[in-house]
Amino acid sequence: MRNYIITTDTTADLPESYIQERGLGIMSLSYTIDGETYDRSHELPVKEFYAKMRNGSLPTTSQVNPEAAKEIFLDMMEQKDSDILHIAFSSGLSGSCNSARIGAQELAEEYEKHQVIVIDSLCASLGEGLLVHKALENQKKGMSLEENAKWLEENKLHLVHNFTVDDLFHLHRGGRVSKTAAVIGTMINLKPILHVDDQGHLIPLSKVRGRKKSLIALVDSMEKQMGSYRNQNDIVFISHGDSEEDAKFVAGLIKQRFGIESFLINYVGPTIGAHSGPGTMALFYMGEYR
Repeated sequence: MRNYIITTDTTADLPESYIQERGLGIMSLSYTIDGETYDRSHELPVKEFYAKMRNGSLPTTSQVNPEAAKEIFLDMMEQKDSDILHIAFSSGLSGSCNSARIGAQELAEEYEKHQVIVIDSLCASLGEGLLVHKALENQKKGMSLEENAKWLEENKLHLVHNFTVDDLFHLHRGGRVSKTAAVIGTMINLKPILHVDDQGHLIPLSKVRGRKKSLIALVDSMEKQMGSYRNQNDIVFISHGDSEEDAKFVAGLIKQRFGIESFLINYVGPTIGAHSGPGTMALFYMGEYR
């Protein structure tokens, strides 16, 4: 079996310790806040990023371009002398997946020694991260590059993303809710429950009134959507927009209700947090449907 490495984007929101321990390759999407641009080589501490947003700063984000993707793949291939399985940020939310595919195609035409397979995860944040985690487990079990890619394609739409936000303004800024809905929703403390659909887009599911009810609603949805996939959830991923105590509250509910003991909890990174805002709470697991 040919050797291969697994790569993904910074939008997978995996902890740096996880990335280093598993030798993941990372493609960095950049963002700009208060006139300065940051990426993985020049990082702004995530708590400082959210503090700036709370104080009124409005970040913008940029996708990876095809030339940058090609250079990153080539560098990784030459360093590791291996093929690459790249799990990309949802094409429904960014053009980075398409850039990765263009870069991989150009490499295939110019560089015959190794190949790059790009998977459109149709996932975001730690949903993308959980799909990466599954790919790493498959690799450990001895799956080849092609077998792993096939498994990911067959199972990625069973990776459920449900999340809520604390401030509707950022969803309005990103075109997810109208200005009227944002203003009225804020006035009456309305919290939307959203998910990532089968096309990788952010879609509203329901609305509840109050923060605590929105956190409980995430776990209620999990009970409905897991179905026959319940036994595949040996670990659940949770990401948050600088609201760690709420993440622990959600983890506690899941442990109490389903007996799941293992969690990976991390921040929603700046690239996605720029659009969801402080206080975002997102839950990721395997289910029968999204």
